[in-house]
Amino acid sequence: MSYDATETVTGYGAARIALTTNARFEALVAAFEQAVPALGDREALARLAEDGDWAGFTRGLQWESPSGFVAVWSSRPGELMRYAGSRVPSALWLIVNHAIGARLFRHDPAAMLYSPVRLELHAARDAGSVLVFDQPSARLKSFGINKITQGGSELDRALGDLIEELGLPRPTALRR
Repeated sequence: MSYDATETVTGYGAARIALTTNARFEALVAAFEQAVPALGDREALARLAEDGDWAGFTRGLQWESPSGFVAVWSSRPGELMRYAGSRVPSALWLIVNHAIGARLFRHDPAAMLYSPVRLELHAARDAGSVLVFDQPSARLKSFGINKITQGGSELDRALGDLIEELGLPRPTALRR
């Protein structure tokens, strides 16, 4: 069976931010994972199945994670890459702010491509580590919908708050 389809191509720019810090890799991983608790879809759905109260669910997340972000996925690719000859420790997280994501979804479900924020942390060649991520608003403004652009700015602010909570300076691109 085949289906008809129309194609739309939207070009957009991204802004990748890399923060090089003197914070040790393992210390920053521990701080990040304490500040951004893990909450996969199954656990989130189980919580919501209790009473279906979306507003209560998102308010509860603010108590668990003042930044509003939860980690829906994580990986340690450095452990795997060791077998390819690399000795650089690395951690990846996909974090979501469900309250902001829900508003974006209402305006265009495709915004969920960029509503989760993917962050990578690796040990620097010298002492310290490097935290790398794309600025959320840079991608979300490509939808051309004002409410989604505003949501991207909210994600920028929330991500900046999280970075400050980790003891790092807020990147210039995420300043209010």
